Amino acid sequence: MSKTYKDFESKKTVHFNMTRETHSRLRIECFQKRVSMQEVFEEISQRIAEQTPDMMNLLDFISERKKDSTIKRLSDSDAESLYNIIEKENPISGKS
Repeated sequence: MSKTYKDFESKKTVHFNMTRETHSRLRIECFQKRVSMQEVFEEISQRIAEQTPDMMNLLDFISERKKDSTIKRLSDSDAESLYNIIEKENPISGKS
């Protein structure tokens, strides 16, 4: 068997975490459709690699949701910092 053929056939192992509920529901859906989770993730990955419109839209959605979450987290953190500064520097409270 040539090296080129071996390289072509090699597989990568991917590990990631998901909630128990998500995993269970995905497993049930796959079982009902008689497909493995491996087959589902392989298909999704191939479609992303091919840049199919449905998967590009999904990636855009995930990216925006992550950005919005980061902005909210930073906004909450900034607001808390501002409240702490105001509380510390409040001339009415007599603290400084």
